[in-house]
Amino acid sequence: MAIATFKRYEKKYLITKQKLDEILPLLLEHMELDPFCLNGNEYRIYSIYYDTVNHDIIRQNSSKPAYKEKMRIRSYYDRKDPEDKVFMEIKKKCEGQGNKRRIKLKIKEIEPFINEGVMPKTKDYLSQQVAKELLYFFKNNKVAPALYVQYDRLALFGKDDKDFRMTFDRNVRTRRKNFQFGESDEDELLLPGGEYIMEIKILGAMPLWLTKILSENNLFSHGFSKYGVEWKRKTQNHELDYYLTDKSGNQVDFNYFK
Repeated sequence: MAIATFKRYEKKYLITKQKLDEILPLLLEHMELDPFCLNGNEYRIYSIYYDTVNHDIIRQNSSKPAYKEKMRIRSYYDRKDPEDKVFMEIKKKCEGQGNKRRIKLKIKEIEPFINEGVMPKTKDYLSQQVAKELLYFFKNNKVAPALYVQYDRLALFGKDDKDFRMTFDRNVRTRRKNFQFGESDEDELLLPGGEYIMEIKILGAMPLWLTKILSENNLFSHGFSKYGVEWKRKTQNHELDYYLTDKSGNQVDFNYFK
């Protein structure tokens, strides 16, 4: 079981393939391709977001509160075997500053951990602490798989600052059924084919050279959450179900109040 903690500011932009081709040579003067981008190619990310039956977590996060958090399972490979290991992450943001904490565990350990509080086996003290933090989240949020998200990513990091990263995500696909890693006929495209989500991840101030590139190319940040955009789209189209539940999270009907 492994742990990683990230604390940083994140800025997101929507750009076209043409614009990416224009700015990428400028970025590579100061940055390098992530080692996962073998031969300059993108790598694929697979995520499963967890939420309540009434979508409480994404509804809260989409109201733009000062503090928000979300929980997901993430893999960088097409994982299906119960013995395969994936990351379980809890991501928090307070006043614009993000903090991500995660542990690595087997697929077969996920449901017992979430539903029954069975702690994954580990001798790593830091991993145990993050696992307890996740367990606290589960006790306060009765969650289950809610959204599958998959996309292709090109990633860069600073030559002088390895904590400074930029990512470019495309081919973002989502579905609300069949929560298995890998493509499915049920996948829906979230963005047009030629559009990318550019994200700047940085611990401190943005470099002046990057500020200049953004300004000269009329690139302005705005909030963009893959889960949030999908939820708003489904909500506007009245495609989501909602349930009346009691304090324990059990489904009830309106006679409950008589």
